[in-house]
Amino acid sequence: MADFSTIKGIMFDLDGVLYVGNTPVEGAIDAVKQLRKVGYVCRFVTNTSTLSLASLQKKLSGLGFEVDQSEIFSAPQAALHLLKQQDNPICRLLLAEDVKRDFQQFQQSDTDAQWIVIGDIGNTWTYAMLNEVFQCVMGGGKLLAIHKNRFWQTEQGLQMDIGAFIDGLEYATNTQATMIGKPSADFFSAVLADMQLTPEQVLMIGDDIDADVGGAQASKIRGVLVRTGKYRQAYAESSAVQPNATLNSIADLPALLRSA
Repeated sequence: MADFSTIKGIMFDLDGVLYVGNTPVEGAIDAVKQLRKVGYVCRFVTNTSTLSLASLQKKLSGLGFEVDQSEIFSAPQAALHLLKQQDNPICRLLLAEDVKRDFQQFQQSDTDAQWIVIGDIGNTWTYAMLNEVFQCVMGGGKLLAIHKNRFWQTEQGLQMDIGAFIDGLEYATNTQATMIGKPSADFFSAVLADMQLTPEQVLMIGDDIDADVGGAQASKIRGVLVRTGKYRQAYAESSAVQPNATLNSIADLPALLRSA
């Protein structure tokens, strides 16, 4: 068994770990309460690109999780931080309407954007839209990907995520997108800095063996895989990533850490 005796803080993925869709994972609410009571520093980290920061906090609260907005680190917020460091950039926002509200400070253009910010826009993808983005990048625009997840778990089953669209645009334009969410090392570094902990003191809990566990381990953070959400045994077994531990669900985490 891995030694978790140095752990002082925990990063929780959201969808697939704490809840699926609008349903909390059984035992998740109590597990988070137990870990807080013991004194673990908690942060809630997500690639979700369909909800603004305020909406994420409202959803967590509505499901029964007591989470302050300052404890949530979302990939769209990381993208927002990057864009604020640019010189008044012109953007095209391929984002859900709720998330767009967080980006209203930037100039926007569908044809002359310097940054094309790509998140989950559901069924609105079309060839015409992809071709417009292609033309914009060929004219000098840059791709900013909220994440490159392959798929995600919904209450209706697995759904294709935006990674394939990003890969296609990269291939067609012969460019590389700036990837802002997990498994980006910059994303994990920002969360560590906020926690004021070292990588050796933090555990990442996720249902994505590549983005969550693999991304964390690349940043020297130990990663625990849960068998909920998008977890699929065959996919996990085919991955080169080896979790530091695998649990049936987040409900088993307090016992794992007590044993350490």
